[in-house]
Formats: sequence, structure tokens, C-alpha cells
Amino acid sequence: MRQVGMVVLAGLLAGCSTVTVWEFSDDGQYTLKNQSGMEVRVATYGARVTSIKVPDREGNFADVVLGYDAVESYQTAEKKPYFGVTVGRYGNRIAHGRFTIEGAAYQLECNNGPNHLHGGVVGFDKVEWKAEPIKNGVRFSYLSKDGEEGYPGNLDVTVTYTLSDENGLRIDYYATTDQPTPINLTNHSYFNLAGEGAPSVLDQILMINADAFVPIDPASIPLGPLAPVEDTPFDFREAKPIGRDIDRKDEQLANGQGYDHNFVLNKDNQELSLAATLFDPASGRFMEVLTEEPGIQCYSGNFLNGTLVGKSGRAYARRSAICLETQHFPDSPNHPDFPNTILRSGEEYETQTIYRFSVR
Repeated sequence: MRQVGMVVLAGLLAGCSTVTVWEFSDDGQYTLKNQSGMEVRVATYGARVTSIKVPDREGNFADVVLGYDAVESYQTAEKKPYFGVTVGRYGNRIAHGRFTIEGAAYQLECNNGPNHLHGGVVGFDKVEWKAEPIKNGVRFSYLSKDGEEGYPGNLDVTVTYTLSDENGLRIDYYATTDQPTPINLTNHSYFNLAGEGAPSVLDQILMINADAFVPIDPASIPLGPLAPVEDTPFDFREAKPIGRDIDRKDEQLANGQGYDHNFVLNKDNQELSLAATLFDPASGRFMEVLTEEPGIQCYSGNFLNGTLVGKSGRAYARRSAICLETQHFPDSPNHPDFPNTILRSGEEYETQTIYRFSVR
């Protein structure tokens, strides 16, 4: 790949940071690298994370997110996976693609059986974003026009990735609209701290700071009242292996074919706080997830089936990755008791998530 833009970016960063940014112009990828050697690659197609390389306890680096080396592979895949993408306008599901705002009814494109998922047929994951290199990172922008996938209003969105010297990948989301519209942005990276292509995440240790979760029906639509995690397979308040309870006989596990549920984080404000941790005992890699969001979707890679072959040349097997997607709750526009997801003209949508890496 041809590297461009180094002189301009070095000037932006001089005296301010040890994070370096390279632009790879031929396929719209940017690489961020800090003083400890952590490397993150992001791409304009889907404003996605395509690579995160971090060390183990012996100092050996591995790429810990699933995906492909070339952007073209994401674009031409017959079944386009959500590897690393920015999901929008609405992450997760909206029942039957329908909702009402101030008496006006809307019908979205349905791309997940009878339901709308992750922004529809052509969501934010399948469009080209404009990129602007900034200090320590890259800012992506996109104008989602009124009527796109059935959503009302022109939505002006930016997603900013910045890398810190403390091995934190920070994602800032910002949006404005000219009409009331649902919005629920998130990142859909598939993590395996043993390295992408490793056969399983079931032995990795997960903690989720949540006393409750959102029960779902077999189509993954919320049933209504929140449910306590206590005395269920969904209790991750004390860190435990992902696989310890995943195959227990449980209606909710059956409905999700494993974990594919939104957890209600223990917080009463929108401040940045610890939502989850993930630890790989074999490598010592440890990841913290901090967010301003009220929920986190835990998806245990139940629908990976070995048909997708990634960067390592190895097939991605069932449950060989886990997604920890910070977000509001699924189908919130149809649940007035859930935290609000309607953005109105004159308001600003702002939220932040950090994925921070270390070793133990």
C-alpha cells in the first residue's frame, strides 16, 4: 500500500503526542500507532475498525479483532459481516421496522426476518465515509439523507477514533438532525484476545457490570420488563469464563442461541464508567470497556460457522469471538420505559466509548 500524508500528520502531532497516523490512500485505511507499539487500523468503508494489534504478557503482538486485510474483501463478500463497523442509524433491532414519533408512523427496511437490524439493508456499515486525519486519530463523517432506509430527517454524523499512549482506543459519536429520528450508534468489533483466528473465546473471562438484562423472544425482540441476572446464566457481575453457562438449559439462551442480549449497566447517569472487562488467561491480554451508554450488547459469535476466512487465513468458527457493543436498548422507540433514543432538531447526540488494553 502507498503511504501518504505523513508530513502533514507529523506536523499536527509534533510536540503533542507520540501517536503517529499513516494514511493508506489506495483503499481508504488509516493506521494509528502509539509509543508502546499498539496499532489500530480504521477504514472509510463503514467507518470500521479493521485491525487492533496489542501485546501479550511476553510482548508478542497479535491482532485481536476479526476481519480482512483488504477493504475490497468487506465490499465484495457475499454475506457482508459486521466486522468492526459503525452501526447506524439504529444499532440492534426495531420490531417489524415500525415506530411512531409524535403521531407520525414510519416503516423501515426489514433485513432480519420481519425486523429491522443495524440500520437496514444499506446501513452505515455499507457506505463510504469522509475521513479527516486529526491529532492522535481520524474523524469520519457521513450525511444520512431524509428517507434513507425509511428514517426521517437528514442526520449529520461524525465518528472519531483516537488512540492514547495508555493503549486506549476512544470512539466519539456525534450527530445532529433536522427532524425527530431514532439514533443508536455503536461499534461492532468481534474480539478474540487470543488473536483473530483462534478457535474459541469460551475460556476467556468476562465481567459485565449489570444487575439486569433485556429478555428477548425467538426473533430477538424485547419481551418487555427487564430481568435480573441473579441466579441466571446472565450473571457476569463476578468475572467468569464465557463458556461456563452458555450451554445451560435456559429459554433466553435458546432464544439467542447463546448470548446475544443487551445488559442494563449499573449506572444512573451518562458519565463514562466501566461496563465490562475481558481477560485471556493464556496470553494475559486484558480489555476494559468504558462507556457513557446505558447498555451493552453481548454477542458470543453464535452465528459464525466457519464459512468466513479472515486475516490469519483461518476460518472463523462458531463462538470464536465476542462482541461488546455499547448502546441503548433494542427496539427502544417502541418501549417508552426504555431510555430515550429519539434525537430532535436543535439537539446534539454525543456519546463516548473506550476500549482499553493491558496485560495481566
